[in-house]
Amino acid sequence: MELGTNAKLLLEHATTLKLHTGNLVNRCRLKNKYLSSPSEELQDCIRATLTEWLAAIPITLEPDLPSTLDCTIAQDTEVITPEEREELRVSVKLFLTETDCSSIKNAVDMGVSQLDSVIIAPPPLPEGETLSLAHLQPLWAELEKIVQSQKAASIGTSDLDKPQLEELYNWAQVKPSSNQVNLASCCVMPPDLTAFAKEFDIQLLTHNDSKELLSLAGFQEAMQESCKDVQVADWQLEWVLRYSIIVKSRGIIKAKGYLVHARRNTK
Repeated sequence: MELGTNAKLLLEHATTLKLHTGNLVNRCRLKNKYLSSPSEELQDCIRATLTEWLAAIPITLEPDLPSTLDCTIAQDTEVITPEEREELRVSVKLFLTETDCSSIKNAVDMGVSQLDSVIIAPPPLPEGETLSLAHLQPLWAELEKIVQSQKAASIGTSDLDKPQLEELYNWAQVKPSSNQVNLASCCVMPPDLTAFAKEFDIQLLTHNDSKELLSLAGFQEAMQESCKDVQVADWQLEWVLRYSIIVKSRGIIKAKGYLVHARRNTK
């Protein structure tokens, strides 16, 4: 049986796709390539990881095809030993595409056992709808469980203005320790947000992520380019987790990468 046929069999049988790009610091194919945005970087990583993983599929498959495909390139994955953990700061940002709170636990469970910080980017809202405390509450409650179970030391938010951050802060049991601000939408930090963050010891960070890190069309395009003969229209992106591992004493990035989770609608 040809390799391409096996790849098609696996992708058309599976209902879940877990993809780990591996450590991008070590992946030399990206070093000479200019990527204009995090979205473009992610799409490139999905395409490259899938292509490499599919090329390594054995000629003979097990009789029982798996329902979950774990697309990881072992040699590109960074392992953290217990001895070096204290010297490192492990931070993640979770981008949700839907308000399924179980995604938060699933995403964090796929990462390092103890995270220094988790920042959440809520799923994009329908046109004309504004993010409210009601949208944030179920997501934040799930994040609080992660802190309470000691899987994360701190939790933060993304793109909240002063009224939104204040509402969340007053309601939350575990207070947000940070809030990311996109400087593409405001060149200077809003004074009311700065004052509130200073008063309640909330760190304001900057980022350049788009509201939707990767669209469904962008995800399916990356899949299609890697698996040309496979029907990708049924595959839906559920969440993306971006991580960075920094050596505290030297401030250098030891590792960074993405975990991607998708599912196939079989109805």
